Amino acid sequence: MIPIKPADYRAAIDLDEPFRPAAVPAAGHGVLPHVLLADLLADGTVARLGLRDVDIEQAARDPLLSRRLLGILLTVRPPGNWVAEALARVDALLSAEAAGRPCVASKDLPRLTETHPRTRYSAAHRIALWQGDLTTLAADVVVNAANAALLGCFRPGHACVDNALHMAAGPRLREDCSRIMELQGHPEPTGTAKITRGYHLPARYVLHTVGPIVEGPPGPDDAQALAASYHACLDLAAEEGARTVAFCSISTGVFGYPKPSAARVALQAVACWLDAHPGALDLVVLDVYGSDDHAVYTSAINDPHDW
Repeated sequence: MIPIKPADYRAAIDLDEPFRPAAVPAAGHGVLPHVLLADLLADGTVARLGLRDVDIEQAARDPLLSRRLLGILLTVRPPGNWVAEALARVDALLSAEAAGRPCVASKDLPRLTETHPRTRYSAAHRIALWQGDLTTLAADVVVNAANAALLGCFRPGHACVDNALHMAAGPRLREDCSRIMELQGHPEPTGTAKITRGYHLPARYVLHTVGPIVEGPPGPDDAQALAASYHACLDLAAEEGARTVAFCSISTGVFGYPKPSAARVALQAVACWLDAHPGALDLVVLDVYGSDDHAVYTSAINDPHDW
């Protein structure tokens, strides 16, 4: 299966056009989730979860519950058949939420040479290790650990980066992924990448890559496949003129790649790519969400036997 290139889909998803929301950020946007719940009731999304009109009416009495339920429904809603007015209401809500969300400038993050001054890691001056929410990071590109369908997680409440990015970016992200996959005509191969706009994220682009699924100790083929995902993302980011790229930890969640091994592969893959492409990027951010992930990377960065 040969994956398609950006030239094959960039016009279909308006990749070169700056995103302009269909509505201005909503002032007093607390009422919008309930209105959008009515939209999703009308298009059948509510029925996918076995909910009834009365459930929506009850949720309307609690703004926090309305917003939580809306997020779940947007997670399970398949692409296509959006009414323009409903999509504009989504834009108004997500634009307002994005404006109130803390944002971290990737360019201001300290490099490993500052945070780990004794490391022997060769790319330390071009890499930052950051623990935080990837949806709040202002970078040219953020990387999503996707599945082979490339449409998002579809598991309500699942704490994965795929869900987090789709929920913050909004349903236009899934629409783009759907158009790409329709043009490709087959699942996304492991170790490749696709690019979309970031929509309501502070990042301009999202790179979607499928890492290897591992059962048991990873072997050389698994390491090669994982490195290929990092290389494919860096290649595509550079081709699109990006200067800052932020990675999540690819394949370490439900895909089962052990975190210590995955961290070493990631560090090696990024360093090899940067050495082979001097000046192509200003900064690569390795984003971790939990303290255990941060400890794994810290151990690998400071291990003299690895570098």
